[in-house]
Amino acid sequence: MRNLVLALFLCGLALPALAVNPSEMLEDPAQEARARELSKEIRCLVCQNQSIDDSNAGLARDLRVLLRERIVAGDDDAEIKEFLVERYGDFVLLKPPVKMSTYVLWYGPLAVGLLGAIGVAIFLLRRRGSDTASVAPAPLSDEEKRRVEALLEEQDGKA
Repeated sequence: MRNLVLALFLCGLALPALAVNPSEMLEDPAQEARARELSKEIRCLVCQNQSIDDSNAGLARDLRVLLRERIVAGDDDAEIKEFLVERYGDFVLLKPPVKMSTYVLWYGPLAVGLLGAIGVAIFLLRRRGSDTASVAPAPLSDEEKRRVEALLEEQDGKA
């Protein structure tokens, strides 16, 4: 029985946090649905890895209210995003546009990973090169020299 309660508790933790308070919701279901979809594209500036739709932070609540006010005022989605970008920068969008000022956001992780891989490859190649250069082959014993000469003579006799 305790395992069942624990499993249900853990499943409850996995559910998405519905951060939108009923007091924030718009009365028009179409506008509320539009607000919810749009708020999933806006980054919480406090949490940074959550949308304002998922975040319980005070600033996220303020942004949700502002977004709904703009919807009621008649702004379309592009105008609302443009307003938020002017105010907070491209970082406020969970998917910022690819342009010169956002290249670091888009390509920075790739560049860091690539430079790290190149660094590891250089390190391993240098280490491998120094290992082979420091190990000289052992000289042949007299017995081995005789066997090599016998094999060479045998080979010359067949040719």
